[in-house]
Amino acid sequence: MAKKTESTIDEKIINAFEKPLSFSFIIIGLYIVFIYFPLTPPTEVFAVKVLRSLVIFVVTWGLYNLSSTQSHLLEDIKTKFNLDDILIQFFSKVVRFIVIAIGILMIAQEFDYDVNGFIAGLGLGGLAFALAAKDALANVFGGIIIILEKPFLIGDWIKVPSAEGTVEEITFRSTKIRAFDQSLITIPNASLANDTIVNFSKMGKRRISFYLGLSILTPHDKVQTCVKRIETMIKNHPDVHPDTIMVYFEKFSDNSLDIKFYFFTKTTIWSEHLAVREDINLKIMDILAEENVSLAYPIQDIYLKRD
Repeated sequence: MAKKTESTIDEKIINAFEKPLSFSFIIIGLYIVFIYFPLTPPTEVFAVKVLRSLVIFVVTWGLYNLSSTQSHLLEDIKTKFNLDDILIQFFSKVVRFIVIAIGILMIAQEFDYDVNGFIAGLGLGGLAFALAAKDALANVFGGIIIILEKPFLIGDWIKVPSAEGTVEEITFRSTKIRAFDQSLITIPNASLANDTIVNFSKMGKRRISFYLGLSILTPHDKVQTCVKRIETMIKNHPDVHPDTIMVYFEKFSDNSLDIKFYFFTKTTIWSEHLAVREDINLKIMDILAEENVSLAYPIQDIYLKRD
């Protein structure tokens, strides 16, 4: 019957209640026994409470299965709303706890236990717990914000005021970052959610910016030739991003003629970025050698005054 319907929700509910429903045959059998066998009034009242408690148990069992992280329903919710696995696990645990708590309270109420005082006690106890564990709760909410907003994922290279490295684990309490010296840094989510986060893995390109100082004695035409040749080399480099490439003779310094370089590599991976930078530097050295142009170095003239 469920397969004939267009919606798949009923199939998921039936899958969750498959085992609990098989247990319901025991309840039906007990019900038939109670009908055909005479019972004393007190025993009959007790039997009805047992049957009703078993029905509550079956429903609780089914809802518990339905809120499992492996259930098809939660898998569909995860796919539809693009939720993180950690958030699904947290949601599953919370729902399961609520289902079990409600089931236990309903069964206790069937046996005439006063649950109102217990619920009031839970409220006061929950308030006291919240006050005592406010830092832990702040970390949990910080973890939820990080998981929902996704400023970074596991494996991303990030930088925060207190650490820099690769994200290794994200939990509801803290985030673990593996630094480049292989030390493991654990940061509470409450502080991380309020920090400035730089995610280098999200860069589409990586910047190279520096000055190159030519000798102060370099002729005008040689400076112009070097600038044009170096600019052409960078524009034709296969690993340089073509959008922004700037190579200009920018300023005179005390001991040098400074050429400004500003461009980006296509790769954002640190090791590959350094390899591209090294290759360009070597090519710049070749151009300067071909043009017989030397780099600047500090010069200090000392004048001796004779008496």
